[in-house]
Amino acid sequence: MLIQRIITASILAALIALAVFKLPTDYFSLLIGLIALLAAWEWSNLAGATSALKRVFFLLVLILPMLGIYFWTQFLEVLAQATDWPDVRNYSGVLEWLVIPPVLFWIVVMILIRNTPLGLLNLKVGIRYKLLIGWFVLLAAWMFLSRLRVFYGTEITMYFLILIWAADISAYFAGKKWGTTKLAPEISPGKTVAGMYGALVSGLICAIVLNLYNLKYGFNLMVAVDFVLLSMLTVLISIYGDLFVSMVKRQCGVKDSGSLLPGHGGILDRTDSMLAAIPFFYAGIFLISRAVS
Repeated sequence: MLIQRIITASILAALIALAVFKLPTDYFSLLIGLIALLAAWEWSNLAGATSALKRVFFLLVLILPMLGIYFWTQFLEVLAQATDWPDVRNYSGVLEWLVIPPVLFWIVVMILIRNTPLGLLNLKVGIRYKLLIGWFVLLAAWMFLSRLRVFYGTEITMYFLILIWAADISAYFAGKKWGTTKLAPEISPGKTVAGMYGALVSGLICAIVLNLYNLKYGFNLMVAVDFVLLSMLTVLISIYGDLFVSMVKRQCGVKDSGSLLPGHGGILDRTDSMLAAIPFFYAGIFLISRAVS
């Protein structure tokens, strides 16, 4: 089973790396969008939408705002010309503010899982609200991963992915080696405090390596410290993204969200930690870039 997981993960990592470095930004956004739609299909099943018609409708409801976000600047341009209001073009940056709701959402989720895991697990949520949460989470993840690649480039996008992958691997092996105290046994018995610390240490190492790499471009202590802090906090929030999806699966009574990926389950099983980490990391990069500009 471990060998199968390693083979699948290696192939996926290589394909994603190729996409990050080789695909034009438009095609990269399209690829991430397709992955988000596959995850949405799985989420609709976990939410209890068993009807194929309802699940297709859920995908359409997700596609429409994706298109709106993608064509936002073009829409403003058309509006400026149609209304003779050139200043409307200045509103292109308003989309950056949309990172605040998902960041706050995941912080609240982390606090609730940490303090009241059993209460959260037993919380009765209707299908509509579960679908709304999935829509919100997946749309934010697609949007800010796409924007990360567009505005901050391939290297920082690849760094984010490596950060999350390293955290997942470190958490697994640290948990196997030293894990005795459970992190949230009511939600995911396999997660341990030792695994969490292993993931955080990997985040620290990734940030140090990035800072050493950037020495050739000039050293800025404040930016280096910010990157260390951002990397470790991103890893921390990613752990609770994983636990959140685990909670939804436990409520549904299933182990995996799907069976598309051999040894890993479904798309959500492989991307759960990224759902929480992407908006948080993007917000941090946005603030750091503004601070140094």
